[in-house]
Amino acid sequence: MRGQPTNLLTPRAFLLLLRVVWVAVAIAMGIALRNAGLVAVVAWWVTVGGMVVDLVVPSTVGLTAMRMVAPVTIVAAVLAVALGAPTVPSIVALALALLATALVLSGEIGEAMVQGSAYGHEQRFPLRPPAALLLPMATSWVLWCATVLGSILLLRDHRWALGVVVTAVAGALTWLLAGRFNRLSNRWLVLVPAGVVVRDALVLGETLMVQRHNLAAVQLALDDTRAADLTGPAAGNAVEVAVREVVLAVFPSSAEHPTGRAIHVQSFLVSPTRPGRVLQRVNDR
Repeated sequence: MRGQPTNLLTPRAFLLLLRVVWVAVAIAMGIALRNAGLVAVVAWWVTVGGMVVDLVVPSTVGLTAMRMVAPVTIVAAVLAVALGAPTVPSIVALALALLATALVLSGEIGEAMVQGSAYGHEQRFPLRPPAALLLPMATSWVLWCATVLGSILLLRDHRWALGVVVTAVAGALTWLLAGRFNRLSNRWLVLVPAGVVVRDALVLGETLMVQRHNLAAVQLALDDTRAADLTGPAAGNAVEVAVREVVLAVFPSSAEHPTGRAIHVQSFLVSPTRPGRVLQRVNDR
């Protein structure tokens, strides 16, 4: 079919590539860390095992875990070089970690992972995070990464008291941030046989559903559109969904609206990570 992506660009192909790259990362980093001490080696192979499970059984929870953990491997490879690990394996591990992280953060991997949790004939498309959350997300991740790697280094050096304290902080941050980041992984535009669904607990107080017979158009949004913005707002191209009969969009409670707020919309905007793939699937259906 004209316009259909090649097999090299599909979410499934990206997932297969990531599996191969992660095996290479595991081997290269394992060689680089072979003299780094028992704590570091055990921590690494536990991480490898967790990522393998996530890659073999795709899910939204696995996507959250991978996007938290994969960038840590970049910092770990840099630390390995700084702490005197063998240069060649460390540089190879760093290059592979950069590639693995780029894949993990891609829209294709996001789609493949969330689709792994899908039911029946539904097709899930992840939504971009609201732009206002990007800096707080990055800042909190940096703090979490520092505590995780710091705890490993302290325990490796037998600084038990401080190491246990930092480990406890890392555990608390993991619990706190994993839940928050997982909410971002659970934001989707969903195509189902009965119509279109927007599942976004950050922006909406209730899931928005549009029955198929009520869909008027699904297209890229124009700059001067007057559609209701349900993107967050998020950066990048948005998809505009127009309906024949108005639907109700319910927003979460806030300081100004303690019980939430509802509006009637004739059209609305969402921000899938790959809007072109959404439009293609809509046309296919």
